[in-house]
Amino acid sequence: MIFALKALITGISGFVGSHMAEYLLAEGVDVVGTIRQRSRMDHIAHIQKDIHLVECELRDPLSVEQLMEKERPDYVFHLAAQSFVPTSWNSPIDTIHNNVVGQIHLFEAIRRFNLPTKVQIACSSEEYGEVHPHEVPIREENPIRPLSPYAVSKVAQDYLGYQYYRSYGIPVVRTRTFNHTGPRRGENFVTSNFAKQIAEIEKGLRPPVIHVGNLEAKRDFTDVRDVVRAYWLALEKGTPGECYNIASGSCVTIDEMLQLLLSLSSVNVTVEQDPARMRPSDVEILLGDASKFMAHTGWKPEVPFEQTMQDLLDYWRAKLS
Repeated sequence: MIFALKALITGISGFVGSHMAEYLLAEGVDVVGTIRQRSRMDHIAHIQKDIHLVECELRDPLSVEQLMEKERPDYVFHLAAQSFVPTSWNSPIDTIHNNVVGQIHLFEAIRRFNLPTKVQIACSSEEYGEVHPHEVPIREENPIRPLSPYAVSKVAQDYLGYQYYRSYGIPVVRTRTFNHTGPRRGENFVTSNFAKQIAEIEKGLRPPVIHVGNLEAKRDFTDVRDVVRAYWLALEKGTPGECYNIASGSCVTIDEMLQLLLSLSSVNVTVEQDPARMRPSDVEILLGDASKFMAHTGWKPEVPFEQTMQDLLDYWRAKLS
């Protein structure tokens, strides 16, 4: 008898977690996901009958031990995190504690029960932080110069993954994902925030004014559906102990992204900068080189950026209808 793979997704009810669950179900994988008492469930309502949800507070070691002892997953996609950079400025301790402690508890449970579980750690291009012009596009060997508490938390997650692989042999693959977006992206994130504002203007729910932060920042955007396929390939074909950039390899300014969204709508708007949307320090450019990951796994992005933006805008149109 051939048993299906079992995968645990931490943070399954979130943006990436819900897309990850959809992808794994299509691959015939048994899906277990962690939620918390205050988790939003709308992203996974349509697949809830097909997955097994477990209430688990990752910051509680006993809760994590009980989860891992019972479920014993083949794969873990560790996606649960405080992932919004501006929030990390307001709550640096909460961000670092949440993102680091939960991962340590996962690793310790795997170690205690001697599980052969493969673990994908969702790290971030924000780890690179201050990038000099001659260092673009960014490769995995680039210096780490984090510029936010969130980025520091991701550096810690990244290096803990390496340390637990080297110290205990836990098969960890670290993915440093550049900006990713698509349907269900949280409205705090710039692509989704702009799309929501446009959809609200279309429906007459707000004046025809788009409020923006830094429009000059350059970002490498990948569709979330390409990203979750990359996470799957990271554990299927990636080398334990390695880190891999996940990126499209192309870059747009935030202003260019906004103009693309506006081109998909008939509204006429005024653009106004909002000082509250500016960060204490911002990364000028994040353009990734994913050639190492592509060579190891055969992955390449497939969803055009224009399609991503169209789907994101349509998501908000449907949500507001």
